[in-house]
Amino acid sequence: MKIQYKCSQCDYTSMKWLGKCPICQNWDTFVKEDILNNKPLKAHKGRSFSQEKDNVPLLINEISFKNEERYQTGVAEVDRVLGGGIVHGACMLIGGDPGIGKSTLLLQIMHSLALNKYKVMYVTAEESLKQTKLRANRLGIIDDPIYIMSETRLDKIKSQAKSLMPDILVIDSIQTIFSPTVDSMPGSISQVKECASEIMFFAKAEGISTFIVGHVTKEGMVAGPRMLEHLVDTVLYFEGNQHNQYRVLRSVKNRFGSTNEIGVFEMKAKGLEQVTNPSEYFLSERKKDSAGSCVLVTLEGTRPLLVEFQALVSPAVYGNPRRNALGIDINRLNMLIAVMEKKLGYTLSGQDIFANVVGGIKIQDPSADLGIIAAIASSYLNKPICSKTVLLGEVGLVGEVRTASQIEQRIVEVNKMGFTRILLPLKNKNSTDSTNSNMKASYVHEVQTALEGIFN
Repeated sequence: MKIQYKCSQCDYTSMKWLGKCPICQNWDTFVKEDILNNKPLKAHKGRSFSQEKDNVPLLINEISFKNEERYQTGVAEVDRVLGGGIVHGACMLIGGDPGIGKSTLLLQIMHSLALNKYKVMYVTAEESLKQTKLRANRLGIIDDPIYIMSETRLDKIKSQAKSLMPDILVIDSIQTIFSPTVDSMPGSISQVKECASEIMFFAKAEGISTFIVGHVTKEGMVAGPRMLEHLVDTVLYFEGNQHNQYRVLRSVKNRFGSTNEIGVFEMKAKGLEQVTNPSEYFLSERKKDSAGSCVLVTLEGTRPLLVEFQALVSPAVYGNPRRNALGIDINRLNMLIAVMEKKLGYTLSGQDIFANVVGGIKIQDPSADLGIIAAIASSYLNKPICSKTVLLGEVGLVGEVRTASQIEQRIVEVNKMGFTRILLPLKNKNSTDSTNSNMKASYVHEVQTALEGIFN
């Protein structure tokens, strides 16, 4: 038996461990694998989605297409993230931290699909049938026609699925499934690649929509080779803090819908419940007229969300000032602090700055910049921002406030939540003139003007 090391990101192999991969330049990605001595390589059999022997190129207008309706899961938040429902024969990967609720969510989805007369099959490779039954009883799933199978061998799973021919198949999880044709342990790079590839081709060939559960690394990415995310049609991440009751289902790849779409859930004793009005949920415990607090309107996919952003600025006690950020990129926070020092004249180099998006949600929308700067300034000056004001706009390095996208949807959400004033980029003025809103809109071109309008 020989040992080799393989990069988990690009599959580069080496006979010794390397700290940095020479191909993809990633650090600490090499994983040990066992290989057999003098074993000849097996010829790989080509596979195709086409059922015809002579697969020839066709003009796009010659391709026959049947417009099939998607499977409606009955869970509106899941359908939103998937782009309107489950596509026939689609392969979907869902990842998340241990204990976050991936299996609970999928079991509830299968329950809803079974009630809609779809045939569903749930393969649990990490639990016994009795353990799965205990979870089902807790969720109130007792008499539903859900087929449960506890198996780790890929060939047996495919055989039973082909015999049953379900509409939807769940594999929980890919890291515990193994194929006898691959000489390595379950969870290794070779096993994950081969099993995921076999499942994907099986799903496409048989027209079975398949959910695959994947473990995540300490960085929050799906464990295993990066090719795993390229193979599937949709990649979903189930995010949240185990100490918080909310959960966010986020789409980062979707061949059949928009990306960065989110669905919000609340974890309760009897499973996950949908949050139909996330803005109200995230602002429910907000303390009004507090220095350092500001309301932002961010866009997640096609859904506008109102969230509270808090900043705390205090003199540094120990030498180097600290910069901590939860829910936003720390590099973006440092950039905005530099803009405040250079363009606004704020002396922040000797201040500890802590930033937090309340509720634990992660913001990637650059239009939150103006609100972040306003919250930091509010804490630094100890002056509260009006509780009925919402800020929106991306801030550039020279202090300008840049245009925000999809402004109409954002204003509708802000108006619905009862806010009376909104600060917007000047370039968005023409877009907002057509909106029917009772709010007072202030348009700013520079961040200096925006802060003067807020605090004066």
